[in-house]
Amino acid sequence: MFDLAELERAHEVVRQAVPPTPAYAWPLLAERLGTEVMVKHENHTPTGAFKVRGGLTYVERLKREKPETRGLISATRGNHGQSLALAGRRHGLPVTIYVPRGNSVEKNRAMAAFGARLVEHGEDFQAAREEAYRQAEREGLHIVPAFHPNLMLGVATYALELLRTAPDIDVLYVPIGQGSGICGCILVRDLLGLKTEIVGVQSSLAPSYALSFAAGTVVTTESSNTLADGMATRIPDTDALAIIRKGASRIVQVTDDEIAAAIRAYWTDTHNLAEGAGAAALAAALQEKRKIAGKRVGLILSGGNIDFDLFRKWVMAENAVAERIPV
Repeated sequence: MFDLAELERAHEVVRQAVPPTPAYAWPLLAERLGTEVMVKHENHTPTGAFKVRGGLTYVERLKREKPETRGLISATRGNHGQSLALAGRRHGLPVTIYVPRGNSVEKNRAMAAFGARLVEHGEDFQAAREEAYRQAEREGLHIVPAFHPNLMLGVATYALELLRTAPDIDVLYVPIGQGSGICGCILVRDLLGLKTEIVGVQSSLAPSYALSFAAGTVVTTESSNTLADGMATRIPDTDALAIIRKGASRIVQVTDDEIAAAIRAYWTDTHNLAEGAGAAALAAALQEKRKIAGKRVGLILSGGNIDFDLFRKWVMAENAVAERIPV
């Protein structure tokens, strides 16, 4: 879907707003997993998540190819919306974002702070997305989908940074929301001619991609009630699924309890705060601890935007399940 030269150009666009994020080998995480591990810190971007890269490349190309565009509209649970709001502000485009009712208060505030106009609609992401498409038609705005080749191109720049820094990673765990992150990792791995095994991670409460991966065709779910809102997807993207089925070895499902334990582990072992989707890769690696023994493991910490109230009630709740992962 893109070649290395195009990826390099996208990286230059991203670098104008986002310096390369660090990749660290944390000794305490290595002890916890029983093997060497490197974390790619996409929680260290200006929006606190990896999706800022996709927004920057998407909007930059849109302005070049369709300068008459007068405004953007999209739906999100938060990180995609922050990405578009930041990019829209850089290019002088107004941005309208639809979110489901009850969405993260702090992510809503962050999107508004970047300049987005927020509209609450529906009970989940899918309902908000459908209304955003209808509103785009009514107002003549450019609809930005949750998955698109130009979004994936930008997101892939984090994989370029990581796999050039650490080309000897044996297994890379990547969370799946709409699929841009894992697809970017797969395509960059192949462009660089590496043998890194790429493993997708989904919530057991929102397993649409995992079910689709196993079935070989799109499988939708009726709900996506995970507390890890960045993975709350009911309907997979067909193009993303095709890339994942071709290039990933498997998709691991993790529970909300396992994700909460991984958030705690990130805090205690690295003093980094992860949101639910951001901790999912570590949760999967911990689940597969025996399988990855002796391998060099990569983890995508895709974001750190978790509401304080959610963190307190879910991650630090007095009735939280006991840690199941020995140190």
